[in-house]
Amino acid sequence: MTTPSYVRHERLLLKSDPVLNEKWLQDRIAEDPIILGLGEVALLDRERRQERAGRLDLLLADTNGNRRYEVEVMLGTTDESHIIRCIEYWDIERRRYPGYEHCAVLVAEDITTRFLNVLALMAGNIPLIVIQLNALKLDDKVVLDFVRVLDQRLLRKDDETEKKLAPVDKAYWNERSTPKIVAMLDELLELVNLTAKPKQVLNYNRYYVSVTDGVRSRFYIWFKPKKKFVHVLASLTVAEAWPEKFDEAGLSSGVEEDGVRVTLAPGDEKKHRDLLTALFARAVEDHLA
Repeated sequence: MTTPSYVRHERLLLKSDPVLNEKWLQDRIAEDPIILGLGEVALLDRERRQERAGRLDLLLADTNGNRRYEVEVMLGTTDESHIIRCIEYWDIERRRYPGYEHCAVLVAEDITTRFLNVLALMAGNIPLIVIQLNALKLDDKVVLDFVRVLDQRLLRKDDETEKKLAPVDKAYWNERSTPKIVAMLDELLELVNLTAKPKQVLNYNRYYVSVTDGVRSRFYIWFKPKKKFVHVLASLTVAEAWPEKFDEAGLSSGVEEDGVRVTLAPGDEKKHRDLLTALFARAVEDHLA
């Protein structure tokens, strides 16, 4: 094997470059959004007008169509206004289109420890990805290196916090979602209980439905019902092989920080019973064995 040759590079700060400005950077991301490292994503909109709140730099969506990324780009060092805009635009879009999962994405050349600590605290309540851009010059070429320094796409789940909130029940979710979708959860629970010991029951929380043994939810399987489908999330020690299995079955899926996500429409719980049973069995083995 030939030994790769070493090429010395130079760090560029786009903030002070007269040509490689923020518009140039947005152009590169818009041409090939995958360079951000968010997976298979596509550009939905650019400079998207927000009512009474300026313009969102980039709106991206995963190719499954389930998640949208509200991306704010800033050259130089990030600051308070940049953070506020990023979160504000994320909030506007999620309220406008509640049928999708939404994630705020902050991109900057320099993310100080001070702001990173603040953003890490926010990530407990806001699905947030923070990316540091490193622009490198190699001879007469420029390389854009995007490094993810914070990734909290799934919100932290805390039993004690849930207990302090007003309790919800199946009727709450029948109204927030639909009875047809909520009925799927009972059938999915039956698949969980094929291997789970002790038997699990559904725990209706304000933002999701989890499984529990009646004492404490371990958050290894939980559901996010929508109007026309339900997101099923299973926490797995090794999740990478599952999206391929679901893709072969014609189901939308992806790897999350805590495991794997698959999206089911009514009827999928019966059509793909064996595959879903295998998924739940693996989650049970990883967390209850």
